[in-house]
Amino acid sequence: MTIEMVDTNVLVYSVAASAPQRAASRSLVDRAKEPSAGLCVFPHLLAEFFAVITNPKRVSSPKTPEEALAAIEEFLALPGLTVLPLPAEVVARWVQLIRSQPVKGAEVFDRQTAAGMLLHGIENIYTYNLADFQGIPGITAKEPPSH
Repeated sequence: MTIEMVDTNVLVYSVAASAPQRAASRSLVDRAKEPSAGLCVFPHLLAEFFAVITNPKRVSSPKTPEEALAAIEEFLALPGLTVLPLPAEVVARWVQLIRSQPVKGAEVFDRQTAAGMLLHGIENIYTYNLADFQGIPGITAKEPPSH
């Protein structure tokens, strides 16, 4: 079974009622109701979800902290969405990625995600920020399919 990563922005759009990407994002997350969906996230992506979805500067209708936690609990209850650990080796791989493709600021978090994916042998990530993963060998970024 192929395992595919789900980026923070897809999780955010899946619960943001006014987002134009909501339908496709919700459809992808709903796929995880099936144990065989093969979707995964890292813990830091859930933390980033919480930070974004509760921030009025990032979303037009922010959630309360309790609503954000409830959404995270719903994600955790999905049998086809696995939370994968990041092993300590991710730091060395992350440093390699940043050295090979220098980034600044918050872009380091996408490199952390990519490093974890490479260590876990995950090639695909669903995201709306395709450029964030462009040029990273072994990683293919794609938007959730729209139906």
